[in-house]
Amino acid sequence: MKLSQEDLKISKRNYLKAPSSPSQRANKNTSKAEVLKRIIDQEIASGYEDRAVIGGIDNFIRKWSSELNPVIGEIPAYSALSYEDRKTWISEVVQRFNTKSDARKNIKRPTATSSTVDLKLLSPISRLKIAGGVRKYIPQLKKLGIYNIEDALYHFPHRHNDFRSIVKISELKHGLEQSIISTVWEATETRYGNRGRSTSTQAILGDDTGNIKAIWHNQGYLARSLGSGTNIVISGVVKTFKGRHIFESPAYEILSGQEHLMHAGRMVPIYPATDKLPVRTLRRVVKASLDIGLGQIIEYMPKAVLQRQGLMGLKTAISKMHFPDLDTELNSARRRLAFDELMMIQLSVLKRRNEWQTQSEGIPLKSKSDLLTKFIASLPFKLTDAQTRVLAEVNKDLAGSKPMIRLLQGDVGSGKTVIAAAALLKAVDAGFQGAFMAPTELLAEQHYLTLTNLLESAAHKVIKHKDHIEIKFDNKLDINIALLTGSLKKTSKDRLAKLISDQEINIVVGTHALIQSSVNISNLAVGVVDEQHRFGVMQRSSLGDREIKPHILSMSATPIPRSLALTLYGDSDVSVLDEMPIGRKKVKTRWIAGDQRSAAYDFVKQELNEGHQAFIVFPLIEESEAVNARSAIDEHHRLSADVFRDYKVGLLHGRMKTQQKETVMQQFLSGELNVLVSTSVIEVGIDVPNATVMVIDGADRFGLAQLHQFRGRVGRSDDQSYCLLLSDSLGSESIERLRVIESVSDGFELAEEDLRIRGPGDAIGTRQSGLPILKVARLSDLETTGQARKEAAMILEHDPELELDENLRLASRLSAILDKSFALSD
Repeated sequence: MKLSQEDLKISKRNYLKAPSSPSQRANKNTSKAEVLKRIIDQEIASGYEDRAVIGGIDNFIRKWSSELNPVIGEIPAYSALSYEDRKTWISEVVQRFNTKSDARKNIKRPTATSSTVDLKLLSPISRLKIAGGVRKYIPQLKKLGIYNIEDALYHFPHRHNDFRSIVKISELKHGLEQSIISTVWEATETRYGNRGRSTSTQAILGDDTGNIKAIWHNQGYLARSLGSGTNIVISGVVKTFKGRHIFESPAYEILSGQEHLMHAGRMVPIYPATDKLPVRTLRRVVKASLDIGLGQIIEYMPKAVLQRQGLMGLKTAISKMHFPDLDTELNSARRRLAFDELMMIQLSVLKRRNEWQTQSEGIPLKSKSDLLTKFIASLPFKLTDAQTRVLAEVNKDLAGSKPMIRLLQGDVGSGKTVIAAAALLKAVDAGFQGAFMAPTELLAEQHYLTLTNLLESAAHKVIKHKDHIEIKFDNKLDINIALLTGSLKKTSKDRLAKLISDQEINIVVGTHALIQSSVNISNLAVGVVDEQHRFGVMQRSSLGDREIKPHILSMSATPIPRSLALTLYGDSDVSVLDEMPIGRKKVKTRWIAGDQRSAAYDFVKQELNEGHQAFIVFPLIEESEAVNARSAIDEHHRLSADVFRDYKVGLLHGRMKTQQKETVMQQFLSGELNVLVSTSVIEVGIDVPNATVMVIDGADRFGLAQLHQFRGRVGRSDDQSYCLLLSDSLGSESIERLRVIESVSDGFELAEEDLRIRGPGDAIGTRQSGLPILKVARLSDLETTGQARKEAAMILEHDPELELDENLRLASRLSAILDKSFALSD
């Protein structure tokens, strides 16, 4: 907000009007040493009251220290001195002027020199010059992703405090957020608390209509900056104490001749911050970066797109996103920047899809037998309508000459593995190999067991070899399935790698070990990637990184809001299993207050006594002083020794070695353990049909999507299952989240609720997607997403490689953004 001269009028009723500043009257070419000499002359004339310059002499010297220090040297603060000491101070400064007059003549006035002018958008943020310096905050700035000037420009506020309502003191209203332009009458530092360790600043402020008190708690140091006569803008909620209006810890900005406000009296940006980085310092960093870098911003969006969409220019949008004067400016800036983010995503995914399907050959899979039909007929259950529909979609893709790239979304327990098994069988029946990649060894092991169990139901004979399982069918077809993980001994891994390379292994299940250079799946036709958002983008793409592209089926049990599927997976066809197996009962879910923990455990015992098993999940592995939550290790010790002493209780967490984890899971799966105490390591993939109770202790510490994944570990049989949510937190957001999961069982509906409550964040793995991280766009904004997709498709239709002159800057910007996103994802 720009201040008018009328705004800056100071009171005449309660105190002397501050004289106009010599620094403002001086010619702009006058050195700051000459200006300080004039200030001192006026200070002597006004009786040493530190009113010769707005903001005080200390502030002036501090502001121009680079030019003044060589002349006057290091001197004590003027404002803190007594009347006699101020006279001595001025006498000494005048003497220094007289003795160093020759040196002063040779001082070069600082212009915008190498310290600022040569800074570019990619210059390190450490080279930025702000009051108080920036170097000591470099670790905090890097934590926020601010490494250079451009990063600061794109570190957008998540909201603004509206401090535009500037009124006179006499016009202040209780409970309203208002601003005043006033002058400090007096400011004092007050000690309070235990042994006076805490300090506050209390100030009397005035304008020509009256006075008001302002208090800043725990900011006693502020009194030293608020000398009598200091002009200041105050913004905050007006409160009432003993019948008089007061400001309590308001936002403030000291006026030192500037025309534009940053911290008060305007729409003030509130940025995503971090510990040990003051919000005012972060605001200064962004403002200084804008002053240097905004002029270097180059418009990259084609003019035709800007005109069709009615979008604001990029420079204006960045500026107004940070410091708008009007709501309409902020809305227009947000719309432009959100469109850019979504446009970059759509260009990325559509370009990726075009390259995948137009620049490479696929493998059309033609069945040589009725293997797939017999497999479906042998299943001990009937496929749901959703499974039948999705299987038809996948089979159509597999028969085509273009490589399939399809995302299979399905809620926990919806039957995705059957679809994956059918796709892999299709590859084998056509004479090729198939691969199934999972993000963890535990999940890979689970899929390996599930696949072999499914295929055994249709098999004529099963032979278990040292490195693999051989499944024989009555049509003379043999299928060899192997498990390849990083924990295998080198000799076993080498032997298995040779069998795979020689095409002796038809289906290989494994972790990222499948894409290591030593493993050559030479005849790969179908690749299945489970929980694909948990892989880095380079890991996912490596499975299909070959001259003849295999068909890729990505699977995710993590519910992705329907409104996001187009945004994040525009490069894939999307199939949804939106139907649960027939006869599957909903898991009954209840939120229970922490003081009812014993009642929850009594219920668990009832289920155990009926022959069932239970999970108990905790948010931490070990106790932490920083986090008030129960830990798996400590609670396992307590529960096994006390609450469940008559039962077998196991422990599972992420720090355990792979072999230990697999042993514990096998014990739980076989029924040797009645209760499994765990951390979030059991979030996905664990299939124990006999487990009917899931207890989540500290449920308020998990998001809805993660809570739903935990709940999906039970309810995997015809028995009624239960999920108990224990929480000691009574925060409104936590209660809302737990109430939602109590009443909603559909994972996709929950994902929409999670998006509404928590915002997009990274809950669905956008950071792992290799796509730009959204800072402004709302993922649920279907209209803007649709417009961005339409424009991206139009551009790529006429210029697939973005090589035309009007698209070169757009291509450069896309490349820069994707480079950063790939670095983050891997």
